[in-house]
Amino acid sequence: MRCGTNEERHLNADNPVVSPGIPFGAHHTHEYVGNESADAMSTNISLAAAPSTCEKDDRSTYYWPVLRLTDGTGHDAHAEGGGLHGNVGEVLKPKSVEIRYEGSPVSNVLPMPRFLRMITGDPMAFTNNYGPNVRAQWGCSDQPGRFTTRYPLCGNATTLRGYDFASCWDGNNTDSASHRTHVAFPLVGGACPPRTFPIPRLRITVGYDVPPGRPFAIDSFPEEMRDPATDHAMFINVMPEALMKELVGHLNEAR
Repeated sequence: MRCGTNEERHLNADNPVVSPGIPFGAHHTHEYVGNESADAMSTNISLAAAPSTCEKDDRSTYYWPVLRLTDGTGHDAHAEGGGLHGNVGEVLKPKSVEIRYEGSPVSNVLPMPRFLRMITGDPMAFTNNYGPNVRAQWGCSDQPGRFTTRYPLCGNATTLRGYDFASCWDGNNTDSASHRTHVAFPLVGGACPPRTFPIPRLRITVGYDVPPGRPFAIDSFPEEMRDPATDHAMFINVMPEALMKELVGHLNEAR
């Protein structure tokens, strides 16, 4: 799914999945592609009515913390989510953003319900002592398939961040109190856990041209110390039902 690289510079310190209705609730700045209206005050109705940077009228919102060059001065040096919360530096624009949906290796997938909300990764990994929700993936374009939870030094290669979302759904809920328990990751071998159903697997890969030798860091909650293991991403499915049906058909035919 082509959604651009946030040429519109849609940035805010909100989190419409985790902290709806609370402006600056993230305490760090997120970068968005897709739905052009996504912010703390978003509702299902407002998201469905808004334009999108994605092709095929996919109005979903996809977002993650910004990456900054920490030896520069940010546009938000004196703002919430920026310097006031310890996130100093110049926001680095993505070179590439890949939004990819994949099927299940063991069965057909069902359509995602509209307005399904998900988070992947643990934005509090540092204070949570690097628990099971950590899913940060950092890598370099010249070493495909190799990822770490630490900041990589890629030289002239592209710095990559990867996000894999859960692809098993409980069949009933579009959200949960933790924003996690209504979905699950597949078991070893690809099958879904009991009482869950396979849905398309979403993977986001974001690439950056980090100037060699320049220090960089992601935004985080102040107490998380900009730890790379805190990397995370969020998603709200606002695809028209016809588009989701078409996507599922292609994925199942490709099995």
